[in-house]
Amino acid sequence: MTDRRQGRDQNAAWLAAEQWRERARRARPTRGMSGPRMILTWLLFGAMMIVGTLIGLVFLLIGWLMLPFLRHRMKKRMERMRADQAQDVGGGTSYRETHYQETHYRQSRGRDERTGKRERDVLEGDYEVKDRDGVD
Repeated sequence: MTDRRQGRDQNAAWLAAEQWRERARRARPTRGMSGPRMILTWLLFGAMMIVGTLIGLVFLLIGWLMLPFLRHRMKKRMERMRADQAQDVGGGTSYRETHYQETHYRQSRGRDERTGKRERDVLEGDYEVKDRDGVD
């Protein structure tokens, strides 16, 4: 048995492994957390949880209290949009009608000089009936 022990002491890999074990043993804490320290840690953690919950409840209440004001603002915005739409409808032609008139005017002016055909064949439901021969 002493022969084996002497072989281990001279083996470089064995010595390195022993040194590694010793360093790992020193790095590990020798005793666990004491009772008062553990209780203090749990109390601190519990207090942080309670404070976080209270802060969350405060923000929730603030949000609930802001809802009527936000609803009032949105209602005013919708009334303003409806008034603008009513002004557009009653004040003359709407954007859609103006766009249709401009497009229709451009289309009627946009005929090809050689063939007399329109540049755009179909727009807003307008169409041309062609003969079977394919001539207008």
